Amino acid sequence: MSNSYPLPTSVQQLGQTRFTSLYPDQDVDENIAKLLSLSDFAWHCLQSQPALRTWLLDETECANRVVESPLSNSDLSELDDSAAMAKLRLYREKYWLKVAYLDLCCANPIADSIAYISELANQLIDSANQWAFAQVAKVSGTPVDADGNAIPMLVLGMGKLGGRELNYSSDIDLIFSYPRDVATQGGRRSVEAQVFYTKVAQKLIMALNQTTVNGQVFRVDMRLRPFGESGPLVMSFHAMEDYYQEQGREWERYAMLKGRLIGTENRYWSEFYELLRPFVYRRYIDFSVIESLRKMKHMIAQEVRRKRLTNNIKLGAGGIREVEFVVQALQMVRGGREANLQTQSLLLALKELVNNQVMTSTEAQLLKQNYLELRRVEQYLQIFADKQTQTLPDDELNQQRLCYLLNKADFSHCLAAIEQVMAEVHNEFEQVIGFESESADPCESEYISAWEMTDVSLMCEPNLDWQAALEDFKARLTKAKIGTRGRDILDKLMPLLLKQLTVAKASGEAFNMISQVLNKIISRTAYLELLYENPGALNQLVALCCHSKWIGEHISRYPILLDELIDPQVLYKPTPLSAYKDEIRQYFLRIEHGDLELQMEALRQFKQTHQLRIAAADATGVLSVMKVSDHLTALAEAIVEQAVNIAWHACVERFGRPANTSDQEKGFAVIAYGKTGGFEVGYDSDLDLVFVHNHDGSSYTDGDKSIDSRQFYLKLAQRLMHLFNTRTASGILYELDTRLRPEGASGLLAINLESYYHYQQTQAWTWEHQALVRSRMIYGQVSLHERFTAIRKDVLCQARDTEKLKKEVIEMREKMRTHLAKGNDELFDLKQDRGGITDIEFITQYLVLNNAMQHPELTTWSDNVRILADAARLGCITEQMQQELVEAYITYRSRYHVMSLDQQGRCAPRAELTQHIALVSNAWQKVFIANSNNT
Repeated sequence: MSNSYPLPTSVQQLGQTRFTSLYPDQDVDENIAKLLSLSDFAWHCLQSQPALRTWLLDETECANRVVESPLSNSDLSELDDSAAMAKLRLYREKYWLKVAYLDLCCANPIADSIAYISELANQLIDSANQWAFAQVAKVSGTPVDADGNAIPMLVLGMGKLGGRELNYSSDIDLIFSYPRDVATQGGRRSVEAQVFYTKVAQKLIMALNQTTVNGQVFRVDMRLRPFGESGPLVMSFHAMEDYYQEQGREWERYAMLKGRLIGTENRYWSEFYELLRPFVYRRYIDFSVIESLRKMKHMIAQEVRRKRLTNNIKLGAGGIREVEFVVQALQMVRGGREANLQTQSLLLALKELVNNQVMTSTEAQLLKQNYLELRRVEQYLQIFADKQTQTLPDDELNQQRLCYLLNKADFSHCLAAIEQVMAEVHNEFEQVIGFESESADPCESEYISAWEMTDVSLMCEPNLDWQAALEDFKARLTKAKIGTRGRDILDKLMPLLLKQLTVAKASGEAFNMISQVLNKIISRTAYLELLYENPGALNQLVALCCHSKWIGEHISRYPILLDELIDPQVLYKPTPLSAYKDEIRQYFLRIEHGDLELQMEALRQFKQTHQLRIAAADATGVLSVMKVSDHLTALAEAIVEQAVNIAWHACVERFGRPANTSDQEKGFAVIAYGKTGGFEVGYDSDLDLVFVHNHDGSSYTDGDKSIDSRQFYLKLAQRLMHLFNTRTASGILYELDTRLRPEGASGLLAINLESYYHYQQTQAWTWEHQALVRSRMIYGQVSLHERFTAIRKDVLCQARDTEKLKKEVIEMREKMRTHLAKGNDELFDLKQDRGGITDIEFITQYLVLNNAMQHPELTTWSDNVRILADAARLGCITEQMQQELVEAYITYRSRYHVMSLDQQGRCAPRAELTQHIALVSNAWQKVFIANSNNT
């Protein structure tokens, strides 16, 4: 270890004196002397086992991290108590001496040292467990399963042991459990499972905890078990599940986050973790964690003051515990939804928090660096005398030792460096955990009174339109299932909400909308806490509900979206158009491949999250209506692609692959019609899709359950329909409409592309060719894309009788108007009334069908605006007509869009749109009625 400051002479002399007393008549070894000077514990170890000096100086051994069992060569049932305990203790002494040598003389990275100690501890605990089990089984027999296999006792390591972050002189927190209530067999007399495993637990604790002539392995703390010191020493899976479901407390959730089973994994491990997971990680965002951790930290701070603990690098402000609180708070808040955060390791959790964009890489790196620096200091403090301490030394010898190890000139420089680290940690802790929510300002009493008295007139700026909504909300509360904590949070939240509504000058309708959101989440305290703990999120909720009724409905339907309101920088910045497909692929990397239920929920949550971001940007003017449709269309396409991949893997797993296919070239494609085909997807649009493939019935899949390829693609399409249309807790994905496929609802759900072509050539009606104008392939390999483009172009470019075409288009339009138009003399149906959106669409489709034979370029695009631009450029209509139709079309769509966001239907005041209605009606006349011979 290179060091700018040498060991003080007195400390060097201590090491040389100790070396000489241990190894008289031998040359002083510099490293061993340094070890002896820096650690009283190392001095005692080498006094009891002086031969370990040679072992320590073996470079191969220093690099070795393979962990062997201390009882590996023993018949565990024949190994008596004293022999077993001696082996465990000498093993601990030997390897803890090695770690001291690595840390003090070899500058070993602290992350490696704490991981190594954790693995050594695992081995000691597991060996003791196996020995205790064998000893009790020798007398009482063994509980066995139906196949005659012994049922083990599971040992759950908590705290730093569970996180593989054990400190040098730590005690260990354990919890014991057993899988089945099965009496023993094969002993002198059979005993119940509870009796058997209690004896195993007692013997295990004795093996580790008892102090003998060889010392102690670990101080064993069992107080974290269910019911604490008054509870049974060991519990069955069933009893443990009941306890945590019915009586588990918040601090136990925090503790259980670190819980990790010790030893070699067996068949019961996954079952045990599954029964604990719902207790630790809630499936929704969980901000109750913040308040609980805040209270725990407050209690710790009180204890620090009461015990007059100073210079404590663990419990003091900015200490190790605050780093743990920050990371574990974020894990518990989000871990239910983001499974990659469900880890016991603090360092791994930090990495995943960056991957999930919960924390920046800079913040995470700072926390990691400071955490490891504090752990390094803690390690040195404990190696000095193998004492569990986190308090900086007040004696001169240990201060000198610490200065040398931290490469500081004197102890004041040591303190300054440590204080700087702790200040940076505490700053991050306050940002995440804080101490109290913002205190009420002097004006807030009016909002509290308004809430408590259900009277908005008590506010300085009352909006009497809110009174009925407030009364209705209060009345609903009397019937709601809301606990004491929920009621407490709501009483704090509502004055804040009234204040935000006042600042936003919200209407009565907006108040109603927010009340509707609160009614949906009223029994789920975590959501109330999210809004209370995050004033910014509450502000965004008010702002968005004031902007858009649709957004309010969307959030009330899917409260999990409240999480999106926390970070406005993300909320108002939709994903770039080209990035949706990549983002959903990244999103699904964190999801178990075969878990269909989770995949379906993930698809829906991805859609809802991104729709909210698009709507937020839309409502606040960040995106124009055309850009909104582009984003909603790109989102739909990304979801279709991911759904096809999910369905494909499920079908391939069951039936094998069709011939000449791969994950990249599936021989399957999706054709989009209507709004999806025309890049005009709205917030509540269904998707008009047709599924095609390139196989015939003579080929078969290559799986064990082989079926012909046509059947495979039918099953693939059916699986897709299931993914989209099934109603889960998060609703349906999109309503899929496949009636535009050949022969409609009676046709095959997935059809060969050449059969599709034949149908379009020989059987399709004019309205089906009109629909083809607004179609495009949104998923499929290049060869299928190219073939579909050629088919579409060929069909649209067919020769047609102009008068017959006009007649059929007009008849279809009149039929639609008769059945679907909702306007009257005062209100104009933007979509179906004469002079509306559908008239423009029919004009566009007619222009393509009538002119594509002479002008194939008209088949290039599938959206109305670009088709009209081409029609004008090619002389099919005048530039003036094109401009008038496009302007009317965009105006209608913008108005329709705004009304959709406020859920006002599609009928607008006719008087406001008179000019556009007249111009579109005039264009219809010119195209279909006047100049018949020229059109």
